Amino acid sequence: MTTSDATPRTLVLWDIDHTLIETRGVGRAIYDRAFPAATGQPLAKLATIAGKTELDIMAESLKVNGLEVTDRAIQKLADALIRGYEDARENLATTGRALPGALETLERFAADRTIHQAILTGNLRDVARIKLEVFDLASLLDFDSSAFGDDHAERSALVQIARQRAEARTGARFDNEQIVLIGDTPNDVKAGLSAGVRVVGVATGKTSEAELRHAGATQTVPTLLNLQL
Repeated sequence: MTTSDATPRTLVLWDIDHTLIETRGVGRAIYDRAFPAATGQPLAKLATIAGKTELDIMAESLKVNGLEVTDRAIQKLADALIRGYEDARENLATTGRALPGALETLERFAADRTIHQAILTGNLRDVARIKLEVFDLASLLDFDSSAFGDDHAERSALVQIARQRAEARTGARFDNEQIVLIGDTPNDVKAGLSAGVRVVGVATGKTSEAELRHAGATQTVPTLLNLQL
């Protein structure tokens, strides 16, 4: 994605999993293969994933499987995950899917020069790239304005990272009310509220609209087909 001549007024930060796409079990299978490849022992237990950053998930997964959490162990697991997703592109394309309305909504926002679209995800940057490339969504989002799960362990910190990158990229200044985080979990909502930005909760994951509203989402929709900013 390239920047336009117009200065955008709204920064939209997209979550990926269960917001734009579903891996339908492919992601867990990759983790099951990557963990022993990186650590030499099978994955007996995986940390809770929903709404967490990959740094947090990897550290907790190492810990609950009785392994020491070190920078080297984290990096080896991250490298194994990236290789796993590269190797599984075809499987991901045939088993997973882009969620209804994902492509249409991204295209609609991309056509609006007042909107700048980026990513805010717990995924590693390279894993996010692979997932979005597989479903032909990557070109509609600005990776250089985005924040990923290998940027910081805390999801709320990713909002400020994305804001700073987007402002440097576009030359615009995005106040809190001009930033919209779109995600499907209470942790997405919490991250946005902690940063003081607007949050749209999409009930395409395991969390209902009512639960997203209870978590504090500014707006909720059942699917992306219903999304209006």
